[in-house]
Amino acid sequence: MPQRDVDVVVVGAGIAGLVAARDVMRGGFDVVVLEARERVGGRVLNAELPDGAPIEVGGAWVGPGQTEILDLIADLGLSLSPTHAEGRKVLDFNGRTLRYTGRIPRLNPVVLADIGYGSWRLGRLTRTLPPPGGMVDTRAAALDAQTFAAWLYRHLRTRGGREFLRFVTRAVFTTEPEDLSALWACSYLGANQGLGAFLTIEGGVLQNRIVGGSQQIALILAAQLGDRVRLNCPVTEVEWDDDSARIRLPESATLSARRAIIAVPPILSGRIRYAPPLPADRDQLIQRMPMGRVIKTNVIYDEPFWRRDGFSGQANSDRRTAATVLDNTPAAGAPGVLAVFTEGRRADLVSRLPQSDRRQQVLTDLAAYFGPAAKDPIAYIELDWAAEQYTRGCYGAFTTPSALTRFGPALRAPVGPLHWAGSETARRWTCSMNGAVESGHRAAREVTEALNAAQKPPTTQSA
Repeated sequence: MPQRDVDVVVVGAGIAGLVAARDVMRGGFDVVVLEARERVGGRVLNAELPDGAPIEVGGAWVGPGQTEILDLIADLGLSLSPTHAEGRKVLDFNGRTLRYTGRIPRLNPVVLADIGYGSWRLGRLTRTLPPPGGMVDTRAAALDAQTFAAWLYRHLRTRGGREFLRFVTRAVFTTEPEDLSALWACSYLGANQGLGAFLTIEGGVLQNRIVGGSQQIALILAAQLGDRVRLNCPVTEVEWDDDSARIRLPESATLSARRAIIAVPPILSGRIRYAPPLPADRDQLIQRMPMGRVIKTNVIYDEPFWRRDGFSGQANSDRRTAATVLDNTPAAGAPGVLAVFTEGRRADLVSRLPQSDRRQQVLTDLAAYFGPAAKDPIAYIELDWAAEQYTRGCYGAFTTPSALTRFGPALRAPVGPLHWAGSETARRWTCSMNGAVESGHRAAREVTEALNAAQKPPTTQSA
């Protein structure tokens, strides 16, 4: 790329960056999007099934109330299909395998009551807390001073209740409850309509998928932006002052802009060199925002045999490699696909094994859930998002204890001409595709308002 000047440069061609760029373009300003990868989409990515049809290996689901992403899907001419949820579910918990229908498995009544009480306490908290990065009061500061594991230990009375919410934590945050701030956990749940939205398919965040795969969102947005999107352009350094930013790329290329939107995960934004350095609060915050850890695997069969046997395809376990399983079969009904998620510490452990050993563990687990037919897939697609150079984890980042109390306002606050986007910065539906869209719109508003204000002639006062 030759040296050139633009109004706005966007770093990152995920959904947040592409939405921001399109808004800036529609506002009448010149914009360029720089993407380090050879593709667009960030944490949404399609792979191919044996018949050539797309299948999601990254973010895939949208639910009711996620108006920003639903509006964008409709605007782009895409459609939704419901996640298959009919049939028995499987819960492998505390050494027992339960098969059940409805929302609640038949656990020990005392444990169920404890889970219900803990969920009620969480719900009461999450309805009143600010979104991640919002104003922190005394109560929020007390939450931020402890891990979520400490909160669970304090408010649940049974070992079974605590262990159940521990593995729910892994499924939602893809990390261990000892790792994340109780304030981040509760604020995040509040921003995502509570814990219940993650525990059911119908009416929850997993209700629908995008026909043709979620990466279509990014591909269509990029097509609308045309040659404004530049791939294979990793940003290595950003020089900035109050009025402009100069983006340095490999091979000494430079792009100067009046404003810049950094739309990459927090940990990657911290790996860019800034001159002068970012304010200490911003830097300290992103040092305390690691990414979650998840391996997503699509296991493909000739047909969704589990449906014929009365299973929904949904399974969860507190000890298996196939910790979370969902029916990921395309809307056409074939081939059959089970999406398998290995999260948190379990993902740490199995990532160190040969791929053949991980595969064997996953197939053994699926057979334990749905029968011996699960051991004979026709294809197997695996992606460890922590190994992706320009992601380094999924589903999103989280904060460690005390980070929000000390540095939370720096999450969204612009720094000179630099603005921040990405699903972690969303006020609602944080760390989701909806959050990415919201953050892109917000960053674009900040930039266009600043540029429009700079173009207005100064007012004069009569003598």
